[in-house]
This record gives sequence, structure tokens and C-alpha cells, in this order.
Amino acid sequence: MSLIVAKFGGSSVATMERIRNVAERVKGLREGGQGLVVVVSAMGDTTDDLIELAKQAGSELSCREMDMLLSTGEQQSASLLALTLSNMDCEAISLTGWQAGVQSDANHSKSRIINVDPERIQQELDNGRVVVVAGFQGLSPQGDITTLGRGGSDTSAVALAAALQAERCMIFTDVDGVFTADPRIVAQARQLTSVSYDEMLELASLGAGVMQPRAVEFAMLYGVDVEILSSFSDHYGTIITEVSNMERQRIVTGVAHDLNCARFAIFDVPDQPGVAKALFRGLANARINVDMVIQSAMRDNRNDIAFTIEDDDLHKAVPVVEELVKEIGASGMVYGNNVAKVSIVGAGMQSNPGVAADMFEALADADINIHMISTSEIKVSCVIDEEHIREAVQVLHQKFGLDKIE
Repeated sequence: MSLIVAKFGGSSVATMERIRNVAERVKGLREGGQGLVVVVSAMGDTTDDLIELAKQAGSELSCREMDMLLSTGEQQSASLLALTLSNMDCEAISLTGWQAGVQSDANHSKSRIINVDPERIQQELDNGRVVVVAGFQGLSPQGDITTLGRGGSDTSAVALAAALQAERCMIFTDVDGVFTADPRIVAQARQLTSVSYDEMLELASLGAGVMQPRAVEFAMLYGVDVEILSSFSDHYGTIITEVSNMERQRIVTGVAHDLNCARFAIFDVPDQPGVAKALFRGLANARINVDMVIQSAMRDNRNDIAFTIEDDDLHKAVPVVEELVKEIGASGMVYGNNVAKVSIVGAGMQSNPGVAADMFEALADADINIHMISTSEIKVSCVIDEEHIREAVQVLHQKFGLDKIE
């Protein structure tokens, strides 16, 4: 019997009616001869509601205790789905993340999966049950419950699929698949039938909210084919797979944008060894992820350094950077969150010169100024004023003919 791991997101299990719909779909897959492990997120806005509830306890919120609290949301979904399946004559059992063998590090609220022991899950599958696993959670070496960060149920599903050597990991969500751009911004956005791991990792990291970047990393590392599809329709999905398993004809596959962006500029940084290390090591120690970095040309043995971070981290980054400015002997800094990032992604960019120039031309023709640029083999990203982000996505989508992808 082939095995499938299927993950259903919060919108898919937001109400008991939707949970019953998920149960019908799961039962149908089971009756088709598939062994099934189902990973679920918390119902609807449950995680946000629990966070708001915790705030009533006071301003000091221990990350460990928050993990204890937030992990209950997925457990609720798992048990309700297992109960519903059992009442539909489809034998099922729910497991917490740690019962399912998910082992994580001890970084509360943003932990990483370090191992999966699938023995318990395999036992239940051998007994003919559908196994419903609470996503988003694991168990640290100290025996504490941890959570994997926003979107962590995707990572749970892909990790379990890898450990169980599943035929496929299916991610059911509220969209039909991966599109060439956000359909809410570009009406002509087209759904992709397939996308490579590298492209999907870039798209996910650059703001496409269809799948969590760490889940894509897991899939790429262990060669797990992932299908993104809607839990609300029978429409075909998008397959994420090795680039060798798909046609490589597209130069640009998609346009991504990210509004969760803030920018820092530090002035008159001494041009000497160890300064950049001190600056970015200090940010790393504060668990602040740095994205784009630009250093200006040297003048009088000093440089200006600009970089971007997630806007969510701005409040904790400001005091850290202020202290680092003093430590490295810079003259000052400015920061702001009125910027956004727009990116083009495509595996075909590696062998096609002039793609970046075409991007810059499209933005210039729309009178959109570029503040920062970052490139890799398969992507070009620009930081622009937030007010222009919608227009930027639209002109780039048109520039590269993405509305004509079949």
C-alpha cells in the first residue's frame, strides 16, 4: 500500500463543517487504497486567539509557556478530525507531535526539527488506522514541548513524509496551487503545474505565503515531492519537484512580494577587519535575521552599510543596532518600515543574460525608484517604497509575459 502524508491548514479545519469536509476527503483517499498520515494546523484563528488570551496574564510571556499553550490548538484539530473519521467508519487515531516522534531543538517558538522517529506512526498504520498528527510542534532534548514557528505544520508534514518515505506530501490549503504572482494583485496570474525546489524556496522566502521556506528546504534535502492544492475544490494542484523532473523552458517563473520588510542604514562605519562581523554577529545573537546587505564605496576609510530585516523584528532590532553603532564607532543610523521587496524568480535566469536589466527597465518605466538590489542565480530582488509594491508586481508580471504561461 502506498503512503501519502496530507496536511490541512487552519482555514481547511476552521469549523466543524470544514473538518467534516476534510474527513470526507481523507476517507475517500483511504478507500482508494492509500495509507494516510494527516497533519493538521489549529482551527482558523485559534493561535491568534490563544496569544491574545496569554497577553491577559501580563506583559512577561515565557516562550516555554507560550509553546505549552499554543501547541494545544493543533491537538484540538487532530482529536476532532480523528473523532469525525471514526464516526464515519474510518478508523483513526490522533497523536501529538512528540507522540508521533517529532524531535526538535530547544529554541522555543522557532524550534527546528532535528529528527523524526516514525515507529509509533508505523505501528498505527500497520493496524489499519488513519494517523492524524498535530502539526507545528515537537519535543526538545530536555523533554519540553516546542513549536516550529508560523507555518510550522508544513514542515511537520514534509518531515514526516521524509521519515516515512511517503510517495508524496500533499499540502491542502485555501488556494489551488502556486501562481505566477499573488492573484489578489494580478488578475492575470496563472497557476503553475510544476515548480522546482529551488524556485519554490526562493518564492517562499521572498513573500509567497503558499508554503513555509523550511518545509521546502526539507523537501529538497530529502527529495520529497510536494503537491500544493485546495481543500475546497477538486482542481489540480502544483507539484514541487526536482528541476530535472520538469521542463526548464521558463526564464522567469513568478513574481513575489514581501511587505514584512524594514531597512536600516548605518553611517561612517570604520573600514577595518572585524567590524562587519561585530555588527552582524550582534544581530544574529539577538535572533534577528538579516536579508539584503549593501556596503557603499569607501571614503576616508569609512563606509555606509544598509541592510534589511523582517518588520516583525524591528522593535527588538532598534536597541540592538543602536548599541552596535556605538560599539563599532559608526556616526549614526536611520531606519524605517515604509519599504517592501519585489522579486522575480526563475531557474531559467541562469542561462539568459539581461533578465535583471529587463526588471530594472520595467520599474524605471513605471517611475519606481530602487533602494537596494540583491541577486542570486535564480532571483533578483529590489527594495522599493511600499506604496509602489502593487504596481511593481503588475508591471513585472506583464514585462516577463507571465500571463501567457500555460
